[in-house]
Amino acid sequence: MPGRPKDNTEYLTEVAGEEEDTIDFEIIELLFFAYRDFTGDPDAILEKSGFGRAHHRVVHFVNREPGMTVADLLETLKITKQSLARVLKQLIDSGYIRQVTGPEDRRQRMLYTTQEGKALARALAEPQSRRIAEALAKTGPGAREIVKRFLANMKNAAAD
Repeated sequence: MPGRPKDNTEYLTEVAGEEEDTIDFEIIELLFFAYRDFTGDPDAILEKSGFGRAHHRVVHFVNREPGMTVADLLETLKITKQSLARVLKQLIDSGYIRQVTGPEDRRQRMLYTTQEGKALARALAEPQSRRIAEALAKTGPGAREIVKRFLANMKNAAAD
């Protein structure tokens, strides 16, 4: 653009200076790094099975709410049927999740983790739970409630 230095240094400095007052880069970066490290251990476990984070989310929520329907899972994850179909098929075919026809509505599909699915969900949650416990212990008394409130407030209100 005319008038802008070739390397954009001056422009970037101007923009950064204006935004530093209103943008909390420190918290944003801490969230990026915390998410990276929080998901790192489960990612390594999932990789051995050829699975990814989408599989992790499905196993986690089905394990936490046995008998949830596919429709409930779609709503919880805020994803499309197409996105879920491939992941769910892989988890069913691999023996981690079983699908049962609804007792009243045969179109309804209820989801349950198998013994293998429960073991996988636990193996994925254990390193995350340890990481959380260690961080809360280092943060001090009352930290758990403050963190829960903070994270709940970070969620979109419409997601509840």
